[in-house]
Amino acid sequence: MIPKLIKQLHKLGIVGINRRNIDYISKYNKRCLYPLVDDKLLTKKLAIQAGINVPELYAVVAVNHQARDIHAILKKHSTFVIKPAHGSSGNGIIVITGHSKKGYRTLGRTIVSEEFLENHILEILSGVYSIGGHTDRAFVEYTVQLAPFFRDLTYQGMPDIRIIVFLGVPVMSMMRLPTHLSNGKANLHQGAIGVGIDIATGITTTGVWFNDIITEHPDTGIEITGIKIPNWENLLNLAARCYQLTGLGYQGIDIVIDRDKGPMLLELNARPGLNIQIANCAGLLPRLKIVEQRYKELNTLEERVSFIQNICNISA
Repeated sequence: MIPKLIKQLHKLGIVGINRRNIDYISKYNKRCLYPLVDDKLLTKKLAIQAGINVPELYAVVAVNHQARDIHAILKKHSTFVIKPAHGSSGNGIIVITGHSKKGYRTLGRTIVSEEFLENHILEILSGVYSIGGHTDRAFVEYTVQLAPFFRDLTYQGMPDIRIIVFLGVPVMSMMRLPTHLSNGKANLHQGAIGVGIDIATGITTTGVWFNDIITEHPDTGIEITGIKIPNWENLLNLAARCYQLTGLGYQGIDIVIDRDKGPMLLELNARPGLNIQIANCAGLLPRLKIVEQRYKELNTLEERVSFIQNICNISA
């Protein structure tokens, strides 16, 4: 049974973890470049220098005593997000949606005290949420405001768009939609929905929730397939620009769309997951191979974006 399954996956061009790590991450991602994406503050700095829109930075907490003094800054902002600089999978992120007499109101509509927030920041500094458990920094940034397009497509949280970029070419994409089960987070492992996006047209295709193929959001009942993502070409261009930003040959680009500020780079990932293939009902391998063969012919951003769109239009 297992050999038969492996043969079927190979036929579909599915890339597994070992192949991703050996043939693409190890080969095209130099270890010395990992800090550019593992450190979200450094990523933000690089993006700003390159003229790429990112959520505004309000404060950075690097040492313990700063956690006690943070409230003077937080009171200036009605909403904000606290994040670990070296966090992963959305761990350690707290979204504050308002102030309360007893402290702060979270995205989950619970009230937390000033002391709770201070302790959470101290946990971040101690490395509780960081990659490898190393000491970390906490930072506070602008809360991305939900664009009207996404209002019925999500539950509480902020949807994002993941685009895999290989050697400067966007090769596969999906939209991640928060649910009640994921506590408003766009994390597939915690219960968010993955929705494949046709890379050529920007139209959503297959919805996947854990192991189930779905066409409607389980919380809102809204159709999630056959939807045209607005300004799709701009999102592909933004993702493709991140190749020059980091020099990483294989990376995941996470983009959000703000109600007022438009597309924003949220973060980059040097080890993007492979469940994007499930959401697209397609394997990455054929696209990776053709880019590997042809990328030296593609000299401009526009050429790299139109290349994959043309290839996928022909495949379709």
